[in-house]
Amino acid sequence: MTSKKSAFAKATVDRQKAITKKVYKIRLKKGDEVMIRSGKYKAHTGKILQIHPALNKVTVEGINIVKRHKKPARLSPQGGIIEITKPIWVSKVGLLDSGSKKPSRIGFKSFNDGSKRRILKSSGKELK
Repeated sequence: MTSKKSAFAKATVDRQKAITKKVYKIRLKKGDEVMIRSGKYKAHTGKILQIHPALNKVTVEGINIVKRHKKPARLSPQGGIIEITKPIWVSKVGLLDSGSKKPSRIGFKSFNDGSKRRILKSSGKELK
């Protein structure tokens, strides 16, 4: 009898975890120019197209392009091979420092007027 009760309790906890997904705090923004730090596309640059906080990933223009084979359907009667840009992990991406042409981490700095702005950790430059 206890095994059924513990199985039920475990299923309830699993459902609660599925409902309350963790949303990651991503310091990058849509439109930022970034450089890939590691992996197949190392040292490639691109612009962020989309941010996925629930997945801790970003979609970068021209990076991680995969091919999908689509069967003909009513919406696309031709079908064929379609190229899709897939998201990559945020940890593999660094904001491009325009002066040194190297990736940098992002920090925040508070100013006297009460505003909080993003800065580059490597050079201390303020971002727009």
